[in-house]
Amino acid sequence: MDLVFRRLFALIPAAGRSRRMGTSKLLLPWQGTTVIEHLIHTLTRSAITAIAIVIRPDDHALQEVIQHTSALPIIPDHEPPEMRDSIEIGLRAIRQRFSPADEEGWLLIPADHPLLEQDVLDGLLARWSQGDCEALLPTLGQRRGHPTLLRWSLAARIEQLPRDVGVNALLRSSPNLVTEWPTNRESVLADLDTPEDYVYWQRGLTNTTE
Repeated sequence: MDLVFRRLFALIPAAGRSRRMGTSKLLLPWQGTTVIEHLIHTLTRSAITAIAIVIRPDDHALQEVIQHTSALPIIPDHEPPEMRDSIEIGLRAIRQRFSPADEEGWLLIPADHPLLEQDVLDGLLARWSQGDCEALLPTLGQRRGHPTLLRWSLAARIEQLPRDVGVNALLRSSPNLVTEWPTNRESVLADLDTPEDYVYWQRGLTNTTE
């Protein structure tokens, strides 16, 4: 099978409660839309077969917004206690619906990463298409950022991790597992956790688009 036809699935864990932000950060205004809709728009492209978003069952406002996008909402019966749980729920849903092959891939990206730039994603996808990476992520200097692309074969290894560790434990488990893709874009480190983050990255977005 030609590499260009291998499927890639985006997984967005979006079941958090935005406690430090004080309001739903995914529904904050962002570049003429909302944070989550902007991210979905950036990810919507032919190279990505589906965008799966894990949402709390009681987050009706977010569910309503997602219904009007191209994304696939994944709503579990109970609230995932940790992001690791959201990721496993999303992986199971993708597996049940699409039956990915081991050599296919998935892209893990935080829901609060609105500064994902089109050309950064383009560069990552081009590098991924070479087919020689098990896990691929962007870096700025010595810091690793978002998003992370992984072979589907690694999904099962995440489920086998001890319950008290996150996905990063897998990425640290072997020095040969991760391929780093250097970039000079501060956006790969962007997260929205507090009102101060929101103001800071809004200014950063303005500076990158001027």
